[in-house]
Amino acid sequence: MTGTFSAEQIQSLSAPLDRGKVKQREQGRAKVSYLEGWQVIAEANRIFGFDGWQRETVALQCVSQAERRIGREPSKPSDPPQRDGWGVTYTARVRVVVGGIVREGSGAGHGIDVDLGQAHESALKEAETDAMKRALMTFGNPFGLALYDKQQREVTSSVTGAPSRGDMPPHSPNGIAPNAAAGNGTLRRSPVGNGHRPSGHPPAGQHSHAAAAVGMEEAQEDPAFLPLDGTTIRRIHATIRSLPQPQLEGFTKAFRKRFQVPEEATSIADRICQKRHHDWIEAFLVQHQAVA
Repeated sequence: MTGTFSAEQIQSLSAPLDRGKVKQREQGRAKVSYLEGWQVIAEANRIFGFDGWQRETVALQCVSQAERRIGREPSKPSDPPQRDGWGVTYTARVRVVVGGIVREGSGAGHGIDVDLGQAHESALKEAETDAMKRALMTFGNPFGLALYDKQQREVTSSVTGAPSRGDMPPHSPNGIAPNAAAGNGTLRRSPVGNGHRPSGHPPAGQHSHAAAAVGMEEAQEDPAFLPLDGTTIRRIHATIRSLPQPQLEGFTKAFRKRFQVPEEATSIADRICQKRHHDWIEAFLVQHQAVA
């Protein structure tokens, strides 16, 4: 259905998932990545609005209830003894409605407690939350869709400990300004952090052999990751700098949200380095009736 989402909502739904929001747990002999239930609800409120989506549990069933021992078997006299308890499992199906779009997801939950009622409560809540997350996941990366890709290509690096890049005068209001000393019109940013540049994202016109190799490896999997040449990057920079101030501010905000640029990064200039950036910028300019 067209027209259901605004341009800003579409940008949020198609944005990469911030790795800082991803949790991991042990499952068997492997680690499983997931999003917590509260995080998914917060994202739905942020993107759709507090009154812009509905959730309904359409099916709920207790499929298992059995007595069990709780706790590890003591290996020495000082260890706490095992206790008698219960293990309960529920399955659930949850329907999520956003505008005229209806999505459903199924999930399961397990509860273990010495109190049977507490075990049921834990299992029921977990099943509903699991089903809700699976329903919302179909709307895009912010709800965990990116985690279903084994290579997690649409999951960004965590902001915590992320290396910073480039240098730019700190007085630029939007983090976008020409580097007069370089004389080539490239955009740079103020010194932040340790000044190291993450691999695969060198500044315009300064692609190292190692970074180029990483970029080509990504591009073989997805053409959207093809690196841009220096001429194209400089043309994009010139076009952006020519935007009226209100539109420039809107562009900067939208780009940061779409590509999950950390708040610590005072510039988006050296983030414009791949075909996906070029394509998104062109679409943005056309949508806002700007001539590139």
